[in-house]
Amino acid sequence: MSTPFYVSPQQAMADRAEYARKGIARGRSVVVLQYTDGVVFVAENPSRALHKVSEIYDRIAFAAVGKYNEFENLRIGGVRYADLRGYTYDRADVTARGLANVYAQTLGTIFSSAAEKPYEVELIVAEVGEAPEDDQIYRLPHDGSIVDEHGSVAVGGNADQISSYLDQHHRDGMTLGEALKLAVDSLSRDNNGGERTLTAEQLEVATLDRTRPQQRKFKRILGSQLSRLLDESAPDASGDADGTADSAAPDAGEEASGGADKEQKPKGDA
Repeated sequence: MSTPFYVSPQQAMADRAEYARKGIARGRSVVVLQYTDGVVFVAENPSRALHKVSEIYDRIAFAAVGKYNEFENLRIGGVRYADLRGYTYDRADVTARGLANVYAQTLGTIFSSAAEKPYEVELIVAEVGEAPEDDQIYRLPHDGSIVDEHGSVAVGGNADQISSYLDQHHRDGMTLGEALKLAVDSLSRDNNGGERTLTAEQLEVATLDRTRPQQRKFKRILGSQLSRLLDESAPDASGDADGTADSAAPDAGEEASGGADKEQKPKGDA
């Protein structure tokens, strides 16, 4: 009778972490930045049907990279958690910190379980506050740890190189146009130091805009409005931030509680 092959717990965890990191690195990057009026999400995503950035609740949004079917399940779970907590207690009790803790527990349990593979996902949960100093951005790696981020953060793909570029160029008080230009410039840089050209059709852009009068602050920036923001100078772009993205975004309502459970066909790395 052969002796069972033994793997130390440390080596097993290291192998699982390496497996998850390789899966995440295959996905295209997502960048999240603070600007004067809120938080902007910019993802390299040519798909118009499979979103990497979504609304969770009134002031909270979600971004992810990795396996689409895995982070979509987490998104749906987050919407259900937010709806239930807001209905049971109060809408103000739904916070990005509470949601990040729920995601951390889920990811940590899956990562440490030998019965299933770790999730190949990395998440960002952001909440816009009444003032820039009240904004919250949390990054959740595959192992369920929580990293409190400020100013800017990048996940997926060549996230380390993008984060370094953002740290050098991001500043407080940026307009939406300036923040969007910085995000696109960072995503355009490849591992070899060269630069690509990213068009509006290759980008998924959304904001949490604190200046919106309605309770829900999430807004997608699409089509001609996104093209104008990319083409215009930064001072003009900031004045164009409150365009007509809501009417052009057919899924804006679906991303909230009413459409949270709508199924989409799973896809590979996103």
